[in-house]
Amino acid sequence: MSESVRLDKWLWAARFFKTRALAKKAIEGGKVQYDGARAKTSKQVELGALIRVPQGWDIYEVEVLSLSDQRRGAPEARALYAETPESIQRRAKEADVRRLNNEVMQHPLKRPDKKQRRDIQRFQRHQGE
Repeated sequence: MSESVRLDKWLWAARFFKTRALAKKAIEGGKVQYDGARAKTSKQVELGALIRVPQGWDIYEVEVLSLSDQRRGAPEARALYAETPESIQRRAKEADVRRLNNEVMQHPLKRPDKKQRRDIQRFQRHQGE
Protein backbone atom coordinates (compact mmCIF):
# COMPACT_ATOMS: atom_id res chain seq x y z
CA MET A 1 0.00 0.00 0.00
CA SER A 2 1.15 3.51 -0.72
CA GLU A 3 0.21 6.93 0.71
CA SER A 4 -0.86 8.53 -2.57
CA VAL A 5 -2.24 6.91 -5.71
CA ARG A 6 -3.27 8.43 -9.01
CA LEU A 7 -6.95 8.05 -9.90
CA ASP A 8 -6.27 6.04 -13.05
CA LYS A 9 -4.01 3.63 -11.14
CA TRP A 10 -6.55 3.21 -8.35
CA LEU A 11 -9.40 2.47 -10.78
CA TRP A 12 -7.20 -0.09 -12.52
CA ALA A 13 -6.11 -1.67 -9.20
CA ALA A 14 -9.76 -1.79 -8.03
CA ARG A 15 -10.56 -3.69 -11.26
CA PHE A 16 -13.03 -1.20 -12.68
CA PHE A 17 -11.00 -1.11 -15.90
CA LYS A 18 -8.92 -3.81 -17.56
CA THR A 19 -6.06 -1.47 -18.42
CA ARG A 20 -4.82 1.89 -17.17
CA ALA A 21 -5.26 3.24 -20.69
CA LEU A 22 -8.99 2.49 -20.54
CA ALA A 23 -9.20 4.11 -17.10
CA LYS A 24 -7.39 7.19 -18.43
CA LYS A 25 -9.70 7.39 -21.45
CA ALA A 26 -12.82 7.22 -19.24
CA ILE A 27 -11.48 9.89 -16.88
CA GLU A 28 -10.48 12.24 -19.70
CA GLY A 29 -13.87 11.68 -21.36
CA GLY A 30 -15.63 12.93 -18.23
CA LYS A 31 -17.24 9.57 -17.47
CA VAL A 32 -15.61 9.21 -14.03
CA GLN A 33 -16.53 11.71 -11.33
CA TYR A 34 -14.49 12.30 -8.18
CA ASP A 35 -16.51 13.79 -5.29
CA GLY A 36 -19.20 14.93 -7.73
CA ALA A 37 -16.91 16.70 -10.20
CA ARG A 38 -14.82 15.83 -13.23
CA ALA A 39 -11.32 14.79 -12.36
CA LYS A 40 -7.96 14.59 -14.05
CA THR A 41 -6.08 11.35 -14.53
CA SER A 42 -3.35 12.46 -12.13
CA LYS A 43 -5.81 13.30 -9.31
CA GLN A 44 -4.54 11.87 -6.00
CA VAL A 45 -7.16 9.55 -4.50
CA GLU A 46 -8.00 10.15 -0.84
CA LEU A 47 -9.66 7.85 1.67
CA GLY A 48 -13.41 8.49 1.99
CA ALA A 49 -13.74 10.03 -1.48
CA LEU A 50 -16.85 9.23 -3.54
CA ILE A 51 -16.17 8.07 -7.07
CA ARG A 52 -18.78 7.45 -9.79
CA VAL A 53 -17.62 4.89 -12.33
CA PRO A 54 -19.53 3.62 -15.39
CA GLN A 55 -19.53 -0.15 -15.93
CA GLY A 56 -21.49 -1.19 -18.99
CA TRP A 57 -25.10 -0.10 -18.45
CA ASP A 58 -24.55 0.55 -14.74
CA ILE A 59 -22.97 3.42 -12.84
CA TYR A 60 -21.24 2.47 -9.60
CA GLU A 61 -20.91 5.02 -6.82
CA VAL A 62 -18.19 3.85 -4.46
CA GLU A 63 -16.42 5.17 -1.39
CA VAL A 64 -12.66 4.70 -1.22
CA LEU A 65 -11.71 2.54 1.79
CA SER A 66 -8.10 1.76 0.97
CA LEU A 67 -5.37 2.79 -1.46
CA SER A 68 -3.38 0.53 -3.74
CA ASP A 69 -1.46 0.99 -6.96
CA GLN A 70 -1.03 -2.74 -7.60
CA ARG A 71 -3.61 -4.88 -9.34
CA ARG A 72 -4.38 -7.99 -7.33
CA GLY A 73 -7.14 -10.59 -7.13
CA ALA A 74 -10.80 -9.63 -7.19
CA PRO A 75 -11.43 -10.19 -3.43
CA GLU A 76 -8.53 -7.88 -2.57
CA ALA A 77 -9.71 -5.33 -5.14
CA ARG A 78 -13.21 -5.30 -3.61
CA ALA A 79 -11.64 -4.43 -0.26
CA LEU A 80 -10.44 -1.11 -1.74
CA TYR A 81 -13.96 0.33 -1.94
CA ALA A 82 -17.53 0.03 -0.67
CA GLU A 83 -20.50 0.69 -2.91
CA THR A 84 -23.04 3.12 -1.46
CA PRO A 85 -26.52 1.74 -0.61
CA GLU A 86 -28.15 4.28 -2.96
CA SER A 87 -25.99 3.02 -5.80
CA ILE A 88 -26.94 -0.60 -5.11
CA GLN A 89 -30.67 0.26 -5.08
CA ARG A 90 -30.43 2.36 -8.25
CA ARG A 91 -28.54 -0.37 -10.13
CA ALA A 92 -31.07 -3.02 -9.02
CA LYS A 93 -33.99 -0.85 -10.14
CA GLU A 94 -32.38 -0.11 -13.51
CA ALA A 95 -31.59 -3.82 -14.01
CA ASP A 96 -35.26 -4.67 -13.40
CA VAL A 97 -36.36 -2.06 -15.93
CA ARG A 98 -33.90 -3.41 -18.51
CA ARG A 99 -35.03 -6.98 -17.84
CA LEU A 100 -38.70 -6.05 -18.27
CA ASN A 101 -37.96 -4.13 -21.47
CA ASN A 102 -36.07 -7.12 -22.85
CA GLU A 103 -38.98 -9.44 -22.06
CA VAL A 104 -41.40 -7.15 -23.88
CA MET A 105 -39.10 -6.76 -26.88
CA GLN A 106 -38.13 -10.44 -26.91
CA HIS A 107 -40.92 -11.57 -29.24
CA PRO A 108 -41.44 -9.42 -32.30
CA LEU A 109 -44.91 -9.29 -33.78
CA LYS A 110 -45.66 -12.65 -35.34
CA ARG A 111 -48.65 -14.82 -36.04
CA PRO A 112 -50.06 -16.61 -32.99
CA ASP A 113 -49.49 -20.34 -32.77
CA LYS A 114 -52.32 -22.85 -32.31
CA LYS A 115 -52.49 -22.57 -28.52
CA GLN A 116 -52.46 -18.78 -28.64
CA ARG A 117 -55.27 -18.79 -31.25
CA ARG A 118 -57.39 -21.01 -28.99
CA ASP A 119 -56.76 -18.67 -26.06
CA ILE A 120 -57.75 -15.67 -28.19
CA GLN A 121 -60.95 -17.39 -29.37
CA ARG A 122 -61.81 -18.43 -25.80
CA PHE A 123 -61.23 -14.84 -24.61
CA GLN A 124 -63.41 -13.40 -27.42
CA ARG A 125 -66.25 -15.86 -26.64
CA HIS A 126 -66.24 -14.83 -22.98
CA GLN A 127 -66.21 -11.13 -23.89
CA GLY A 128 -69.42 -11.53 -25.93
CA GLU A 129 -71.39 -12.97 -22.99
